[in-house]
Parts: sequence; C-alpha cells; structure tokens
Amino acid sequence: MRPYSSPRPRLLLVMQTPDADAGRCARKLRKRGYRLDYCYPLSGQSLPSEMDGYLGVIVFGGPMSANDDDKRRGIRAQLDWIPKVLESGQPFLGICLGAQLLARVLGAAVRPHPMGLAEIGYFPVEPTVVGQTLFDAPLHVYHWHHEGFELPAGAELLATGERFPHQAYRYGANAFGVQFHPEVDRTIMESWLVEGAEELRHPGAQSATEQREQHLRHDAALDEWFDRFVDGWF
Repeated sequence: MRPYSSPRPRLLLVMQTPDADAGRCARKLRKRGYRLDYCYPLSGQSLPSEMDGYLGVIVFGGPMSANDDDKRRGIRAQLDWIPKVLESGQPFLGICLGAQLLARVLGAAVRPHPMGLAEIGYFPVEPTVVGQTLFDAPLHVYHWHHEGFELPAGAELLATGERFPHQAYRYGANAFGVQFHPEVDRTIMESWLVEGAEELRHPGAQSATEQREQHLRHDAALDEWFDRFVDGWF
C-alpha cells in the first residue's frame, strides 16, 4: 500500500503575454513545494470562477496599460475577477501592472508620470514607517514602467520612491501590490534589454550597461528580500 500524500498546494500565476517568464518567483515557489498553474487572460483563457483550489494568486506585469480595459478583453476580465480574489481572502500579489490593476479595482487612478518620465532599471525604494515590517532598509529594485498608481483608499503605503511615490502597498491582511519586478533575474533582464531596446531611449530609463552593473550590485539583496516576503506572505 502506498503511503498517503496530500496534494501540493496550488498557486495561480496570471501572465499577460504568452512568452512571459515568472523567473525568480517561479523558482522560489517551486522550491517551497508549490504547484504553479498559469493563466493567460489576454490570450483568451478564462480566469477561475472559484478560488477554493488555490492558496494564492500572483498577477504579473506586461507592456499594456491597466487603463486598456476598453480595448483589451483580458484587462477587463482581470478587473472584474480581482474582487473575487479579495473576497476569498486568499493571498494576492500584484506585480507592476498587477499592482496597478489592483489599485484600479480599489478605486485609485493609474497615470503616466506628470513629466513623461519612465522608471526603467534599478531604482531605490524607501520603506514607510508601516512598511518597515516588510522592508527593513532601503532596497534597489528593478523597474520597467511608464505609469504609476495612486494609493487606494484603505490601503497602507509600504514603500515610496522619488520618481513614482507609491511603490508598494497592502490592502487588508494579505493583498499586496508592488510597482517593481521581483521576478526579474539576469535572464529576463537580458531578454527585456533586447526586446525593449527602444524603451531605453525614453527619458528616465537607464542604459543597458548601467542596468547590468546595477544588477551585479543589487540583485543579491533583492533575492534575499523576496525570500523573506514569500515566507511572510503565506
């Protein structure tokens, strides 16, 4: 007789493009024994109607805007679905676009930088007083975005930045949004530097050389931070 073994806990990863890579996030979660299910709503896949089978959800970033719901059914579908996740009480993490979608669901605006600046490359975030439980020190994190979110009503600001002041927030006990990309490892960064080379001409973007230098300097600390975040999130 085989010994009984309980099924591995499942996490749902919502990806915005067919070639998206969950990078560091996927490795860290698999190492902890989680089964990862992927969903691609912008490619027409349906989001689950019930959350009973999932321990938590991560909504990743993408090149589209959280304001594209009038022309992208997949964005509209996520805006309609995220409230169900919040109602379930399951842990939620929104990364970049995912954080902006959560902000919109909670009634906050998502807008470009008022001076047209991008935040592409490594930039520091500073913990707020409340955020010191999540960030024990300033942290250089990887960004790739043109828009930022206002802080939703009822949310707690956890980290701020110079260019985009709202960098991380918590809503309720375990719904988090971060403007930066903790999933980005060297492989993903190199891919984005090639595929998004035109973006590096945008005001405020770091050059490819500078990003590679900053990666060597700051990635280890970001990796350690994400380990602590994942363990605390669940």
